Amino acid sequence: MSYAPLQNDRFLRALRREPVDRTPVWLMRQAGRYLPEYRATRARAGSFLAMAKNPELACEVTIQPLERFPLDAAILFSDILTVPDAMGLGLYFVEGEGPKFERPVRTAADIEKLAVPDVGTELRYVTDAVSLIRRELKGRVPLIGFSGSPWTLACYMVEGGGSKDFARVKSLALNDPKAMHRLLDVTTDAVIAYLDAQRIAGAQAMQVFDTWGGVLSPAMYREFSLRYLKRIAAELPRGEGDESAPLILFGKGNGAYVEDLAATGAEGVGVDWTIDLGDAARRTGGRVALQGNLDPVTLYASPDAIRAEVGRALDAYRDGNGGSRDGHVFNLGHGMSPDMNPEHVAVLVDAVHTLSAR
Repeated sequence: MSYAPLQNDRFLRALRREPVDRTPVWLMRQAGRYLPEYRATRARAGSFLAMAKNPELACEVTIQPLERFPLDAAILFSDILTVPDAMGLGLYFVEGEGPKFERPVRTAADIEKLAVPDVGTELRYVTDAVSLIRRELKGRVPLIGFSGSPWTLACYMVEGGGSKDFARVKSLALNDPKAMHRLLDVTTDAVIAYLDAQRIAGAQAMQVFDTWGGVLSPAMYREFSLRYLKRIAAELPRGEGDESAPLILFGKGNGAYVEDLAATGAEGVGVDWTIDLGDAARRTGGRVALQGNLDPVTLYASPDAIRAEVGRALDAYRDGNGGSRDGHVFNLGHGMSPDMNPEHVAVLVDAVHTLSAR
């Protein structure tokens, strides 16, 4: 399928560590509840899942923030839990409590029943949304597809929802590592197939969200999370030439592992706000692009404070990267919250572009 030529390729150039006229910026959860137009679309849809499973509504919501802010990328509106839902676990949402599964996997026998879903049927609504969004963007900016990481998906699949201490999933990993590796293997196969389908449908970059990798001890992180991120980076097709789609690995609490993540073969590593961006740049030595890493809570501060923190992050990256701003994608260190002020987002985006102009 042919699409309109790309008008703004800053984001993709930065991921290739090529020079850009200014640092590109996009924000995790940029299409979300902080926007009144998003809330209106959700009210019309009736529920979050109804919106996510309707390609036309997913397209509408994906594009909403681009109508307000000169962002340098769009990210598919979806949820990381579409994959385990397609595996038959029965995803649903409870107001104020977040996602839950009707049929969590708690035993080796439960895990043995799992299979990679048929992406072309079970997750067709996602790839249809990707193709529609890519068409409707008309080349304005690149489109990012995404998935949860195998470990993060396993957390929800075993716990049955969110968790304060992840006791069930950690206990399973410690008591029956063979079963846990079987769960992570089948989930990794599903993630690779899912991201590849998004790329074929039109996604121009892909991000893996390892939201809960940071809850693991270093030894467990390397065994149960990093090992599978490496598999994704090694096995996920990226496409050829100008059509190649770079991969970003993002994780909360992954600052201790940036060298390991830079060695996976991924094109980009996203880091949270608990690591100095200059330190991350020095430690990765130009092997990957870096994405991040403003503390999302900064958006509650005054416009002057937001500008100052944006400048601090931009300068930290440059200082750690030998004086060059190349290879940096500006982002938050995690997602936005529903009560954030859209006017403050406008300040952040303008500050990134203004302060980083070459």
